[in-house]
This record gives sequence, structure tokens and C-alpha cells, in this order.
Amino acid sequence: MNYDVLVIGAGLSGLSAAALLAKRNLKVAVVDKSYCPGGSCGSFKREDVFFDQGSSMLFGWGERGFNAHRFLFNCLQEPIDIIAHPLLYCVHYKGENIRFFSDIDRFIEEVARLFPTQKANLQRFYADMGQLYTHVMVENPSYTTPDETNRREALQALLSHPVSYLRFLSYLNKSAKTLLAKYFTDPAIFSFFDKLTSTYSYTTVEESPAILSSVMFIDNHVGGSYYPAGSALMLPGKLEKVIEEHGSVMIPNREVVRILFSDNKPNGVQLDDGSALYADQLIYSGTVWNLYGKLIPPEYSDHKRRAWAANQQPTYPSVVLYSVVDKTAIDADAMAVEMLVGDPTTLNEEEVTAYLPSVDDHTICAEDEHVVLAIGPTFRTWDGLDAQTYQNQKKEEIDRLITTLERRFPTFRNHVRYTELATPKTIERFTLKNGGAVAGPKQMLGNHMFKRLHVRTEYPTLFCCGESTVMGTGTPTVTTSGIAAANAVLGLRTLETFVFRSGMEQYVNLLSPPYTTKQLYASDDEMTRAIKLKARRCQICEHPTCCNDSDLDVPSLMRRVMVGNLVGAKRLLEASQEEDYEALQSRCIREEAVDIQAVCTFLEAWQSPSTP
Repeated sequence: MNYDVLVIGAGLSGLSAAALLAKRNLKVAVVDKSYCPGGSCGSFKREDVFFDQGSSMLFGWGERGFNAHRFLFNCLQEPIDIIAHPLLYCVHYKGENIRFFSDIDRFIEEVARLFPTQKANLQRFYADMGQLYTHVMVENPSYTTPDETNRREALQALLSHPVSYLRFLSYLNKSAKTLLAKYFTDPAIFSFFDKLTSTYSYTTVEESPAILSSVMFIDNHVGGSYYPAGSALMLPGKLEKVIEEHGSVMIPNREVVRILFSDNKPNGVQLDDGSALYADQLIYSGTVWNLYGKLIPPEYSDHKRRAWAANQQPTYPSVVLYSVVDKTAIDADAMAVEMLVGDPTTLNEEEVTAYLPSVDDHTICAEDEHVVLAIGPTFRTWDGLDAQTYQNQKKEEIDRLITTLERRFPTFRNHVRYTELATPKTIERFTLKNGGAVAGPKQMLGNHMFKRLHVRTEYPTLFCCGESTVMGTGTPTVTTSGIAAANAVLGLRTLETFVFRSGMEQYVNLLSPPYTTKQLYASDDEMTRAIKLKARRCQICEHPTCCNDSDLDVPSLMRRVMVGNLVGAKRLLEASQEEDYEALQSRCIREEAVDIQAVCTFLEAWQSPSTP
């Protein structure tokens, strides 16, 4: 099969790039090993509960600041409902609950409880960083990566605020600690900022480049934090919708095992089933280690480049506890995101970030329960274990994480309804993140910014995006890298690129919590809403029994329907030529089967509004 562009990996960056290219009517194919798109921003279901695989606190949707997601959806002209969290999150630190208000003055009052002698310094620091942020990020919005920045536009921006820009650029090769040392006299405050940078970018202040940290410290107050209404499933689902509505294709359950070359240029990929796909350009959205260690044949890369890739230091491996608890286990003051700090002076396994998306989104579980994800580092060995030892170790980790959560929610253990653990091996299996390093290579001095993988590679037909590239980890940053990769391909093809324009029509609908089932699909007509709610009962099984002896991928169809991708769902149905919907429904694992028959019958009759 031949395409205009092949995208390797259906994480957020790859999907963003693919959706933009499809919007420009290029023929795009997105290949991914997993059965559901999204990567770390994907979702899965257990017993009617939606779980976020990893990304459960999203930045970049606000009306101001570094709002790459908002820009992307405006470019795609794709409406999406997003819940705005009232507060960014809170940090439990040395017995204090530090709340991150959008009002920085209120936030400073919170931090000053911990460091009363530093209040004036905090005010000075945040005032300076705030001015820098306004001049660099707000007044001159740019949705590209530093390695792809247009020099003329960069010069115009610099001339608008030369002092701020020169100061900002001076932070490029300095650590966040060096920056903080200019403002603060109490060394203990560095440990507090350590916890902030470790949350944002999995690095300490000594490791973090000041040029990135100076933005982080302000952006999350100005820009805020958000959650896709109806579960994180909606975000990759909406991008997939744009891709398929414009005639491009998703290829799930297939792993790229080799990049193919012609005339010393990448021109295709070999899949794990032996088949090959070809394209004029390739966009890779995976890790730098897999790119040079597995996919590019050694004869097409030099030893120095392979060694450079192999030597990039990974972020720490993580474990993720997925749990459902009685609603009574979580107090009414709980926030959607809470960081639990163990030892303030070091990073250890007691440091856990708890995500409670059901606090603000009431559609992802039953009314009498809460979904709680706990993500933290693990320093245990997970490779080379026999099956029994591996399972025992998982049980020990579940117990450890529950014990950690009990520091915040004392009755948590007594109210657990369901638990499941993702180990580093689980994370690597589903996302191909080497060793379960959820944030890829560390964005640390010596391995930061321009020393990382660029959008443009040494090969003229291969482009890159994702957390291995210049801007590193985080949903808005990887989205920006996807935008940059798409624009690089469009520029090569002399097609119109996607750039910010004042007065762009807005497609992001911000909602105040709580988001309820009444609001779910509220803008649809009665019949369409009823069908989407029926589809939403599907458990999106990884190994579905309903599909036995059928070419129709029912979970993929239902997932598309529940996010509003009726074009993609109908395409699946028609390609399968399945007619016996009753037989499919009879094999559903639920006691009360999902109404597969009603959903498929609806799709048979449904016509896209764009269909003549």
C-alpha cells in the first residue's frame, strides 16, 4: 500500500500530526501496536469504569498561555468539551496542603506558610517570571518547536521585547537551581521546587533547564489544568475522527519492526506480520532508543549516532495503580489531582501523584464510587522474573501504593472495590516506552532542547515528534511537536502550513465541573444520543468474545461511536460485510449485552452530513 505520509505511533504527537495532514487532504496511514489509539493518553475500561492509561491532567486548553491543544482543535475545526479544573492541583508537603491557585498571589500565600522568610522573594520571582512569560509566550504565541522556529518571526518577536527575550535565551544552558538561587536564600525551598519540576518533567531543579522551568512555573497557573469531558478517551478519539473523516486510515494491532529504505532514504515500513507500507514521507512518534536501536537498519546509520541515542538517560520507570473505591473513602475536599510527597529531600517510592478524575467528571464511573489512579516511581527489578515472582511483586506494589494513599485517605483500603497495576513491563508493552520510562529521555542539562532528537532528521523523508524530541514530555509539548512535524511535511510539499492567526474561530468548549451524564452528548439529537450511550456500555475488550468468527472489530466500532466518530465506525462496519448482529450480541461478556444490533443498524442507515 502507498500513502502520502506514514505516521509510526498513535500517541498524542503522532495523532496530532496525522490529523493536521489529513485536514490538508493528504493520504495518511497511522500504524500503532495497540488496539486503542492514544498511547499514554489512551484509556481502557473495566466493569463500566473508564481508566486513563497515564495522562489524566492535561494542560494547554486555556484561552491564554501555552495552549497548544486549543490551537490544534481550532486548526482542525473539531469541537471538543473540556472540563476546567478549579485549581491546578495540590501538593501535600511537610504536613501542609499547598493549593495551586490560578491567582499567583494566593499561591504565594500558600507557599509562604512553608517558607515564611521567603515571601518577598517568592513575590519577586513570580513577578519576574510572569513578565517574562507574558512577553515571550502570551504576546507572541507560537505553536512550533524551537528547532522549527521561523527566523524572521523569531526576530520580530525578539524586537518586541528585546530585554525579556535575551534574558529568556540566557537560561538555555543554565539549571533551574541556578535561576532559583538568584532569588531565594533558604536552601530548603529548592526541595519544594524539586517536587514541581519532577511532576512537570521528571527532573530535579539541578537537572532541569531554566529556560523550560521558567515557563512551567508560570504556565500552569495562567493556563490551568483540564480533563476531556467523558474521559481521556475523547482526546485521541477526536483526533482519530478527523483523520478518518478526511479519508485517511488507522492501522491498529500492528507493530512497525523496520523502516525501509530506497536510495538511502526512508520510504516505508515493514510490519510484524511481514507486510510493507510505503509513503513519500514518514513521521516517527516513538522513542529515540527504538528508532536507532530497532527500526533503522544499522547499515543506514552511523555508530556515533546510534551511540548518541543509546546514551540518552531515561526518566525513572513508573508503576500505575488503577483503583475504584467507595465514594465515602474520598473526602468532599479532594481535588482531581493531588501530589503526595514522602521525603521532601529526595525522590523515593513514597512520592505518588494521585489522580481522581471522577471528582470533576461524574460520567466515568457509578455515582457511589470514585476512580483513583496513583502514579509513582519504582526502583525494583521487573525484568527476568518468573511468573509467580512477578505476580507476587505486583501484589506487594499494590499494597505499597494503597498504604501511601492511606496517608491522604485514611479509610481507603477498607473501601477498595477494584485494583489493577501497570508495571514498567506493562507500560512498555502497551506504549513501547522503553523500560516503562513514561516520560522518555530526561529533559536534563546536557541532554536538553537542541541536544535531543529534532523534527527533521538526517534523512530528508523522515520526521520526528513526541517526547524524545526538543521540547520533551507533557501533553501540550508533544502536541506542539506533532504540529511542527506536520508543518515540516506540508512545507516540503509547498502546502499551506498551520500558523496562529488572531481571531481564529474557537472550537474548545470549556465546562465547569461537575460534568454529569445529563451533559454527555447533550448536543446530539435524541436518537444519536441514545445510540452513543448504548455504545458507551461496551467494555472495549482487548480480546473480545463478541468478534469470534467475525471480521468486524466490535470494540473499535463502539469506541468510535462513543466519541462521535460515526464516519470511522460506519467504514469499519461496511468493510467487514457483517450482517449477523444478533450473533455478535449473543457473545457479549456482559450479563445484559451491549445492544450491538441497535448500534450497527443505526450505522447502516446513517449518512454523513457531507454525503450528497
